[in-house]
Amino acid sequence: MKIKRTLISVSDKTGIVEFARQLHQHGVDIISTGGTMKALREAGIPVTYVSDVTGFPEIMDGRVKTLNPYIHGGILAIRDNPEHVEAMKRHHIQGIDMVVVNLYPFRQTIAKAGVTLEEAVENIDIGGPAMIRAAAKNFQYVAVVVNPERYEDIVKQLQAGGEISAEFCMALAQEAYNHTAEYDACISGYLAQQLGEGPFPATLHTVYEKVQGLRYGENPHQQAAFYREKYVNGSGIANARQLHGKELSFNNIVDVEAAYVIVSEFDHPAATIIKHTNPCGTGIGKDLADAYAAAYEADPVSAFGGIVGLNREVDAATAEQISKIFIEAVIAPSFSDAALTILTKKQNIRLLTAELPETDSQQFDIKKVSGGILLQDKDTRDAVLEDMKVVTKRPPTQAEWEQLMLAWRVVKHVKSNAIVVAAGNRTLGVGAGQMNRVGAAAIALTQAGEKAKGAVLASDAFFPFRDTVDTAAAAGITAIIQPGGSVKDPDSIQAADEHGIAMIFTGMRHFKH
Repeated sequence: MKIKRTLISVSDKTGIVEFARQLHQHGVDIISTGGTMKALREAGIPVTYVSDVTGFPEIMDGRVKTLNPYIHGGILAIRDNPEHVEAMKRHHIQGIDMVVVNLYPFRQTIAKAGVTLEEAVENIDIGGPAMIRAAAKNFQYVAVVVNPERYEDIVKQLQAGGEISAEFCMALAQEAYNHTAEYDACISGYLAQQLGEGPFPATLHTVYEKVQGLRYGENPHQQAAFYREKYVNGSGIANARQLHGKELSFNNIVDVEAAYVIVSEFDHPAATIIKHTNPCGTGIGKDLADAYAAAYEADPVSAFGGIVGLNREVDAATAEQISKIFIEAVIAPSFSDAALTILTKKQNIRLLTAELPETDSQQFDIKKVSGGILLQDKDTRDAVLEDMKVVTKRPPTQAEWEQLMLAWRVVKHVKSNAIVVAAGNRTLGVGAGQMNRVGAAAIALTQAGEKAKGAVLASDAFFPFRDTVDTAAAAGITAIIQPGGSVKDPDSIQAADEHGIAMIFTGMRHFKH
């Protein structure tokens, strides 16, 4: 496609002067509007004012300037359609071969503190989307450019052969429709907020951009890719930075997320080791090395090939411990130079940094089902002692309280039905994803073995029968934390009293399906 005439009207003027200069050097005539025209003329680039093309001034504070047949006829005309060509001649319409437009900064405007509805509305672009969509529809004859990063590609094509390829024009059109779709979704979402629809609007628009293709999904026969939520910066695995190691796999990313959210629960130095999204060991300590040692000792067998999550900068002492076994990946807020020197000796270990999330940040879980999604608040509510109730004759000791809080924070991240046994600032046993609660308890207590004597137990949901309490007592558990709420609660309380176990009701469940 030969580019003879282009219209340029951009809010983001990044690189536009140099791009226009290159177009002029290739003999392209340039039409422009308001601020863009001023910038080009100040740079000494010949440009025709859009009003000189339309024969009509910009009016209504610039709301109406390009909505005109001399513009849209030039964009939409099918060049090899005789009737269109005749209409252009009859009405003196010249073709426009390229539209370079990006839109009023609506998203940036509404992100400002104290922005009014009137300010937001004034930053809803009308003429821009109309031109973009017109050019994108007519991509066989018109190139449409909404992304400044494309300027260099266009110049290279013009330098190589003086034309833009048809395939490239189709790619530009697809990118343009993405651009206007995101723009409209942002406006729709903002207006829904103004109408008080809350976090769950009648229609949900989400925008994700591809980060990378993955070798495969959960299994080698499944294709997969990783997408990042667009316009969300800061914390999160999608914004993590990989410092070393092989490319992350689908399962690596899922497990890294699990590690990241668990250690984010703790104010103390904390470490966790994840296998198949469940924590095989979690510990806290006076420092990070102490916390990692506790997490590793919880289940040394399962730790092999795991994903490590840490909530402090990784120091040399912690790195030395991690390097002793095969670990797939480590995620932490940062790594010291000494830690990197130690860990990068292992060629394949993935090392990632990510900011820990703010506890008050609004977050959502999305679960895909056939033909739809489920959307919910993330389970970020912290354990609050004032909300908990001692329901047994014996209250927990101070030492038991501390271990109960550790177990309660971990059990919310274990697949339900979930039981966690803990003592000595670390988990001792984890029963995950079982079909009945007493079965989950049996797994966790068996894993803890003799160490269960004097330990505490956490359950993600209530006990439907007293059997879990009896099983815990037989293993030597001295304190239990659970939500309560079963019609059989009196039976569980009676069992705890019979065995001298202190039991706490939180009034809050932590199912994780």
